[in-house]
Amino acid sequence: MSSNFFAVVAGAGPGTGRACAIRFAKSYPVVLLTRKPESYQDTVAEINNSGGKAIGISADTSDVKSLDAAFETIAKELPGSKLAAAIYNVGAGFQRKPFLELSVEDFDVAVGGNARGLFNFAQKTLPLLLESVPDSEHPPTLLITGATASVRGSYLFSTMAASMFARRALGQSLAREFGPKGVHVAHAIIDGVIDIPRTSQYNVNNGAEDGKIKADAVSTHSKKHSKAALQS
Repeated sequence: MSSNFFAVVAGAGPGTGRACAIRFAKSYPVVLLTRKPESYQDTVAEINNSGGKAIGISADTSDVKSLDAAFETIAKELPGSKLAAAIYNVGAGFQRKPFLELSVEDFDVAVGGNARGLFNFAQKTLPLLLESVPDSEHPPTLLITGATASVRGSYLFSTMAASMFARRALGQSLAREFGPKGVHVAHAIIDGVIDIPRTSQYNVNNGAEDGKIKADAVSTHSKKHSKAALQS
């Protein structure tokens, strides 16, 4: 494990976030950010008990002050460490609802978590990633998880599609701006249902074996992205 660098995962609850934290913890101390402690406590304990180092911090990425406080805590807990990888996996506003039954609040929740949250997170992490460029073995990386809704507006998913389109667009702009500066930015579309307790009752692919995506497979793909060369 490298003690000079760390990784941070925003949206580190069960599923993809947890799997990414465990995967990155094999190489770096990991910071897990979620709104509620119960979402990260088990994963933090699992990593620390297995010989890694993990820190859990309660933070709301849609709130700038909350995120500022979180990164102040990180600086105190990991003094002198540089950021190797930042993963944005926050999900918000998932609902299947007719458009005319939606409220402005429904829209704001989706945009707040999926798009504004990424904006805030990127503004906190990109300066740290830029600082790591001269010393990092691999390009410092900002990874953004997306969904089918990032590229296709589906029936009854208007708020999610609008907010996830914005998330992908922001990621594309960041990749073009910061790639030439040595920071790798990637948006990974998870095109399917993740196999987690919340989706246990979902009938996916008529119940076929492996019809759902395993979170560990997503984390493996994300770790490869973090080591990709800038020209890839």
